[in-house]
Amino acid sequence: MLTILGFAMIATFLVLIMTKKMSPIAALVLIPALFCVAVGQGAKLGDYVIDGVGNLAPTAAMLMFAIVYFGVMIDVGLFDPVVRGILRFCKADPMRIVVGTAVLAAIVSLDGDGSTTFMITVSAMYPLYKRLKMSLVVMTGVAATANGVMNTLPWGGPTARAATALKLDASEIFVPMIPALAVGLLAVFLLSYVLGLRERKRLGMLTLDEALVREPEQETVLAGAGTGAGGGSGRGDRLRKGPAASGAGSADLTQDGDDDEDGEDEEEFKGLDPNRSTLRPRLYWFNAGLTIALLTAMIMELMPIPVLFLLGAALALTVNFPHMPDQRARIAAHADNVLNVSGMVFAAAVFTGVLTGTGMVENMADWVVGAVPDAMGPHMAIVTGLLSLPLTYFMSNDGFYFGVVPVLAEAGAAHGVSPLEIARASLAGQALHMSSPLVPAVYVLVGMAKVEFGDHTRFTVKWAVLTSLVVLGAGILFGTI
Repeated sequence: MLTILGFAMIATFLVLIMTKKMSPIAALVLIPALFCVAVGQGAKLGDYVIDGVGNLAPTAAMLMFAIVYFGVMIDVGLFDPVVRGILRFCKADPMRIVVGTAVLAAIVSLDGDGSTTFMITVSAMYPLYKRLKMSLVVMTGVAATANGVMNTLPWGGPTARAATALKLDASEIFVPMIPALAVGLLAVFLLSYVLGLRERKRLGMLTLDEALVREPEQETVLAGAGTGAGGGSGRGDRLRKGPAASGAGSADLTQDGDDDEDGEDEEEFKGLDPNRSTLRPRLYWFNAGLTIALLTAMIMELMPIPVLFLLGAALALTVNFPHMPDQRARIAAHADNVLNVSGMVFAAAVFTGVLTGTGMVENMADWVVGAVPDAMGPHMAIVTGLLSLPLTYFMSNDGFYFGVVPVLAEAGAAHGVSPLEIARASLAGQALHMSSPLVPAVYVLVGMAKVEFGDHTRFTVKWAVLTSLVVLGAGILFGTI
């Protein structure tokens, strides 16, 4: 009975959040509460929740202060020179521009927020793609895949969810996976290089000055429909001048002759507003050194990650914004992200607490163990990694990590597979997950880039799957999965 109710609870949760009938936070709280009453253990709901909150408090603290820290670093201009340097490196070479897109997306992804990453990346790179008539799905595909790999950072979401669901330390999951994730990121850079070469072959090369003075014209880039490696010379990537062509797979890219003056494009190339009031150029090296020291201390596990980001955020705010009104303004500016993420973690305490406390997870795991062939049992980590690709694409991270991973971990434990291995393997599918229609940030990406979501999907999925398999394979080779 508990097995059936457990699967019913997970299914109800998934259906409600995938159909957007309830927010993840509300579903994480109300659905398990109802099922806890249904199994006759409503009187123990409070105990389950309190136990869960106690276990999840360090994870919530880490996410809260990591968001504040990297938000402040963006505010004060830590990443601005990186953006400008990448644009100078790119010049008007399509290959460099695509590689620069991947590098920029990976660097800005350090803040753990996909929407912010895509806003900065597209605002910086779009003018170059637009002027050189490059395939825009190449930009969205490379940016999404790079962000997917970097999304596995402990404060990015999936690692924290895995740690939350399995009651593990996020650093124990993430740090051993760094070599495999680095290989995955290198695969993205290699992919961007190959796609960039195809764009260079298709378009040729110009100097930046030549690109800037190109006469504006209406154009339609047909990208991603029926292409192979994207941006190639196939039918789907041909450039048609004049009015937008009709039919599926087109992304309209209209350039107006009145608003493409050289000075305005130079301003666009800077990517971020160079005159915003929060910039602190005199403290640049302090902020860079603080960030490097913070990440080094995290990798070396000198202190727990929540403590490191708590100290880092406090120090960054105090040094960069010594006046209290300015500090309050910066905290308020990032309050939405902090509340959404930390609220999700604490709401998850109800879901995981009920799932564990009522015995549902144990009963479901017994059923899964019975369904898994004995020959596959010792390889549950690999099975988890492979399942993470379709499951994180067709369901949200909340549903996968809070609903599926605990069951896989229990099933693996019956065959001697460590929950840590299951948690690490579950991260493999994130490169694909970032292009899922269930990820709000991807709509920011395709919207700003003026790309149809279907075009982005057709182009990106195959490369994202390949990248995810590279991460999984590297994790197996390095012995962390």
